[in-house]
Amino acid sequence: MRRLCTCHYDYNIKDFQQFHDEDTYVLDFIQLIVSGIANGCVYGLIALGFVLIYKATEAVNFAQGDFMMLGAFLTVGFANQQFFGLSFWLAVPLAIVVLALISGAFDATVLRRMAGESQVSVVILTIALGFILRFAAGTIWGHEPVSLETPFAGADVRLGGVVLGVDEIATILVTLLLTALLYLFFSKTKLGLAMQAASQNMLAAYYMGVPVKRVQTLVWMLSGAVAAVAGVLFAARGAIDPSAGLLGIKAFAAAAIGGFGSLPGAFVGGLIVGVIEPLAARYGPAGVAQIAPYAILLLVLAFKPGGLFSQTQAKKV
Repeated sequence: MRRLCTCHYDYNIKDFQQFHDEDTYVLDFIQLIVSGIANGCVYGLIALGFVLIYKATEAVNFAQGDFMMLGAFLTVGFANQQFFGLSFWLAVPLAIVVLALISGAFDATVLRRMAGESQVSVVILTIALGFILRFAAGTIWGHEPVSLETPFAGADVRLGGVVLGVDEIATILVTLLLTALLYLFFSKTKLGLAMQAASQNMLAAYYMGVPVKRVQTLVWMLSGAVAAVAGVLFAARGAIDPSAGLLGIKAFAAAAIGGFGSLPGAFVGGLIVGVIEPLAARYGPAGVAQIAPYAILLLVLAFKPGGLFSQTQAKKV
């Protein structure tokens, strides 16, 4: 009798252990998904900057990731005690405004002189701008990682066995809100429609009374503001250094996956890249996480060259 009870007891232990392992596996998977979504939101915001400029000017700004990095450093400079020591809630809008002005000034003083030049020349110019921004950030703030002091640092919310950082929740909510607002702006407002008209045919838009140069500068300012928001969210979740601007390469992949010209596509592409990275790192071979986003990009372009949310439009001439 005692032997039967012992066997039954051992069976229950094994059954409980199996259930516990499965439960831990599920929680670990959910945690990876949530973290990937938060990272993907940052990629998505940078990708939104790519799409904004492309929609209005048909140019690709390869310095968009470096604008994100600069926005993060501006916030750090305004908020941290060793610099200006402003309130976090004052430092964030100030950094957004400053980066928007820097981005608009770049268009007004440099890109306007490139009018009529090939798109390749503009791409090379933005790549050079990225190097300059990384050098400037390293000179001012140094090359060691710097953390942003935020009111919600270390705070988290527990849902069952899943731990959600307040910074992750804020990143997801802000990205959703900003994507929705930009989509409505471009599809419902006169200025947004004017921006798209200028990208389709600058000369026709000019004859219709659209101030093309001013509109393009506003687009660059808007793109800089979005990059600053992405920088704040990125810095709030970890340390920032000048090389963080290279995240723009992954964000470019996200924009291409979603489809250039589509704001929701940029957001979805960012989520895809953000989620695939931690899953590949956790369950895939060593090093596969570094190439997983670009493998997804190749697959998407092979079967749908315009991206998942491609918006094919014919130009009016």
